[in-house]
Amino acid sequence: MKRVELLGPTIVCLVAIGLCASLVSQAVPEAVANDGRNVSLAAFARIDEVLSSPRCQNCHTLGGFPRQGNDRHPHLFNVMRGPDGHGAKGLACATCHGRANNAASGVPGADGDWHLAPLAMGWEGLTPALRCAHLKDASRNGGRNGTAVIDHLKTALVAWAWQPGDDARNRPRTPPPVPYDEFLKIAELWINSGAACPEPN
Repeated sequence: MKRVELLGPTIVCLVAIGLCASLVSQAVPEAVANDGRNVSLAAFARIDEVLSSPRCQNCHTLGGFPRQGNDRHPHLFNVMRGPDGHGAKGLACATCHGRANNAASGVPGADGDWHLAPLAMGWEGLTPALRCAHLKDASRNGGRNGTAVIDHLKTALVAWAWQPGDDARNRPRTPPPVPYDEFLKIAELWINSGAACPEPN
C-alpha cells in the first residue's frame, strides 16, 4: 500500500523534471541564437564603417559616374559609368587605371579589373540596414552566398582600398577606417554568426 502511495509523488516529480528539462532545452538555443545575433550585429556595425567610407562609396555609387576624394566629388574629365560599369565607349576605366598605382601621375590602379560596382550595389545615401540587406541579397550582389562574398572581399580591387597610394598632388589617399586583416576577420565572423542586419530605421 505504501509503495502505491509513494508512486504518485514520484510520477509527479519525474513529470516536473521532464518539463523543466524540456523548457531548458528550448531556452538555451534561443539564448544562444540571441547572443549570436548580437555578435553578428556588432560585426556588421564595424563592416559598415568601411562600406560607408568614401574609399568604398566612391565606386559603389548610385549615379552614372564614379566619385573621387574624401569629399566624393564627381570624377574629373567627365568620366562616365558606361553600359557595364567599365566606362563609356572610347574612355574605358582601363584607359587610365593600370595594374598598380601610378606614382608619377597619381592615378590609382589595382591588379584586377578596374570598374564601378553595379548600380544594384550602389550604397551612397542608404541606411546601414539597407547596405546590409543589399550586401547579402544574391539578386543584387552577383549571385554570391556568404562564402562568395568573403572571396570577393579578398580580390585585388577591393584590397586596393587599403593601399590607395597618393593622389596627383602627392597627398596620401585615406584608407577605410578598419585595418584590412581585421575587416576580413570581422566579415567572416558576421557571415558565420548568421549575417544579421540591423532593423530598418
